[in-house]
This record gives sequence, C-alpha cells and structure tokens, in this order.
Amino acid sequence: MQVHANWENQLLALAGHIPHPSTRPFFSYWAGDAALRRAYKQAEVITAAHSKSFHLASSLLPEEKRSAVRALYAFCRTVDDIVDEVESKKDRDFELDYWRNVVQSASPPDDDLIAAAWADTLTRYHIPRHYALQLIDGVARDLSQSRYQTFDDLATYCYGVASTVGLMSMYIVGFNNNNAVPYAIKLGVALQMTNILRDVGEDYRNGRLYLPREELIAYGIREEDIAAGRVSDNWRQFMKFQIERTRRLYEESWAGVKLLEREGRLAVSAASVFYSGILDDIEKRDYNVFSRHASLSALEKIFRLPSLWWKLKSLE
Repeated sequence: MQVHANWENQLLALAGHIPHPSTRPFFSYWAGDAALRRAYKQAEVITAAHSKSFHLASSLLPEEKRSAVRALYAFCRTVDDIVDEVESKKDRDFELDYWRNVVQSASPPDDDLIAAAWADTLTRYHIPRHYALQLIDGVARDLSQSRYQTFDDLATYCYGVASTVGLMSMYIVGFNNNNAVPYAIKLGVALQMTNILRDVGEDYRNGRLYLPREELIAYGIREEDIAAGRVSDNWRQFMKFQIERTRRLYEESWAGVKLLEREGRLAVSAASVFYSGILDDIEKRDYNVFSRHASLSALEKIFRLPSLWWKLKSLE
C-alpha cells in the first residue's frame, strides 16, 4: 500500500474521484469547420509564442490531440494573463468570471477564438470542468496571497495552477484508469516548483515570494537577501535542497507514464524532461536565479529525446 505525504493527501482530495471517461473523443471534429480551424490555429500561435518547451513537447502528439493540448495551453495562458496584466480589480473579476462561464457553458461566444477552441476540447475529450474551474481559482490566488509559510501550503497552490493542467491533459492524451491521477498531480507540482525556482528574482520584483518561509528561515535566508539577489553559501544549500526534492517528484511521477495511452507517452515525458533540464541549468549557473532566466536551448531539448525514447521502449 502506497503511503502519501500530507500534502499529497490534500491534493488527492482536491482532485476528487472523477470517473474515467467511458466514451471515446470524437475525431475529425473540425475537418469542415473553418471557424474552429481558425480557433485552433490561434491556440497554436499562442502556445508557440509563450512556451517553446510546451510547443515542442506537444508536437510529438498526433495532430488532433496536439491541437487540443494547445487549446488547453491557450486557455491557461489567457487566464494567467488576466491576473498579471489586467490592472483594475473590477476588470480582473469580470474577466475571470467570463472564463468561469465559458467553462460551464455549452455555447462559447462566437467572437472569441480561444474560448471556441477550449470549449470544443472540453466537450470532445470529456474533461471534468471541475479541474478547469480549479485552475481559474488557483491562478486567482495570486491576487490575494503573495507568501507561503510551508511546503504543504505551496503544494496546494501548485495543484491549482499546474496539477490541474496535468489532469486535464491526461484526458486529452488518454489514460488507462484513475491510478494515473496521483502521478499527474505529482508531475504538476514538480513542473510548477521548477517554474518557481527559475523565476525567484522575477517573481520577487513583482511582489511575490513563493518559496516556503519556514524553509528559508531554516537555511538562514531573509527576504532582504532575495531582494539583493545574494548568492551565498546558505542560498546554494537551500537551492540544492529545493532541486533535490523537485527532482524526486519528477522521478516518482515517471511510473504514471505507463498508465497513459501509448501515443501520448513521448509528449508527456518530453515535457517532464525539458522542464527538469531547467534544474540542471540552474545548477550550472551556480544557483543564480536573480539576474538570468534558466532555460534549455532547442538543441539541448532535442538531444534529450533519443535517450527518452529508449527509456519509453523499456515500458512496453
């Protein structure tokens, strides 16, 4: 019997028991629909512009699933931008409620390409709307909370903004049974923790510090140190601990890959490998996440694919 940490149990409770879909998605859905074709094309443009890693990983999926995960990404990106870029509270609340209505409505507005692509994907792949609403609430949390006391608290945030994306993606790529849920949750936490570690400097300049306060205190790090971008021995030890835990989450999520449909395994694994590679770059740059943006080049990502392909072959 698998034993879960407290934060894992909390996140499993948030996910709830969502039945495995008993019906398959409908394919060839927009072959004769010019409006939907434009909608999905716009989602592809947004994905390519904002996430090279997600765009490359999703390119490893069959065409229709590729279009669907990019519609998912465009939805997530659009909601996230409301929180980061819309200035007035009234306008933010209005926009977030608009997307809640899109998620719950069978008929999206005719003039919103992203809403059209996302609503179509939600319906065809039987994605639980519960997860999409949780994502909106998770992103909106940035409007009311800018500090986290414990890792358990932070993991709940990671679930809202990232694990929900993994759970929704799972319905698009296909999965065998609900045993895949804990692995999708864990991978989401790993991906978001990677983003948090990479963006410490940028987030702090925007008024947010996601790193757990009790862990910062344990390593003798003050907010003044982060404000100054101080790469001290304490900071290096703190980051080593954070990276080690995040890598462990990636490793533990790997077992869930074999629970996905075969044609989706490479894309999901590639996303995991691309993002975990950011941790390598942080280490290579002596844990300086204050003055540079850790990343992998396109070639570095491509070089990781052959060994990943062989690793996946061992699952068969």
